[in-house]
Amino acid sequence: MFTDAVRAAGRPGPRVLAWADVLRGAPYAFTPGAYVRIDSPGENAEVDRLLRDTDEPTRVEGTARWYDRFTAAVRDLTDAARRAGAVASTGAEDVAVLFDKRRCHARLAAAGVPVPPALPGPVGGWEELRRGLADARFPRAFVKPAHGSSASGVVALALAGPGRVKATTSVETAPDGRLYNSLRVRQYTSEREVGALIDALAPDGLHVERWLPKASQHGRAADLRVVVVAGRATHAVVRTSRHPMTNLHLGGVRGDLGAARAAMLAAGGGFGDVLEIAERAAARFPDTLCVGVDVLPASGWRRFAVGEVNAFGDLLPRLTGLPGSGAEGRDTYAAQVAAAAERQREEHHDATA
Repeated sequence: MFTDAVRAAGRPGPRVLAWADVLRGAPYAFTPGAYVRIDSPGENAEVDRLLRDTDEPTRVEGTARWYDRFTAAVRDLTDAARRAGAVASTGAEDVAVLFDKRRCHARLAAAGVPVPPALPGPVGGWEELRRGLADARFPRAFVKPAHGSSASGVVALALAGPGRVKATTSVETAPDGRLYNSLRVRQYTSEREVGALIDALAPDGLHVERWLPKASQHGRAADLRVVVVAGRATHAVVRTSRHPMTNLHLGGVRGDLGAARAAMLAAGGGFGDVLEIAERAAARFPDTLCVGVDVLPASGWRRFAVGEVNAFGDLLPRLTGLPGSGAEGRDTYAAQVAAAAERQREEHHDATA
């Protein structure tokens, strides 16, 4: 789809270098002035084998190993691009923070970007998690693998006293204890099962934050994905779900952005508050052209917090730019092509001035 956007802009089709080739050490052969878009590795058995020693892309475990190898590869890519005089779409340090939910949350909080409260320090397993939640007075929390994406391994956890627990997650536990992502969201209500799940996730690192009551639309939990390109919020979509996770691949559906904007206005705020928060979050990653920011509206659509910042959060087919964004009539990829071209023109002008 990005390739189509490049050609639609009247430019030659890009040379595509597959992640499997990158990880095997294929030469980059970048040319001076080239724009190097670094994209998601996606779900590919060979890439998974190279990144975390398994050829099962739906496996949940191994994200710490995946993170170490992926960020090292991005660092090598961006270094090679710089040496060749090319421009990468993201910086290695930005990627290292974006793919570590603990570091990302800390960076946003330090900059005053509203985020849900989080447990400090590492969480070693179920018993430690229960104590931490009790001390912080978090009756409900999102437990997230530190390096996961697309809600992989995420557990929406509710506690109601000794032995009373409910975990909502897309994780399926195999008979041998291995964890797999599923497209079906399920619930676990046995403390033994929930404890085993958390203990299995903990070795790769966990980020735990308070589960904030979300606004709703048509009786479904709602949040917003805002795409920020070159520092400007260009696209937005409401996502709604019957489950705490609103990811579209887990049964979430696109909601009504107009109705959400009206609800914000009626609450005494406005859609501009959402866009401003998303842009503030994106500004913490100055070397990255485009991010997808998940903005969580509190009940009543009056207050907002940032739940995630995604390095590859631009997959929103058939969505065109917001009025006044400068991306009207363009999808997320076309907006990035235009922004990259503008940056290249500015850099060329600065170099020749």
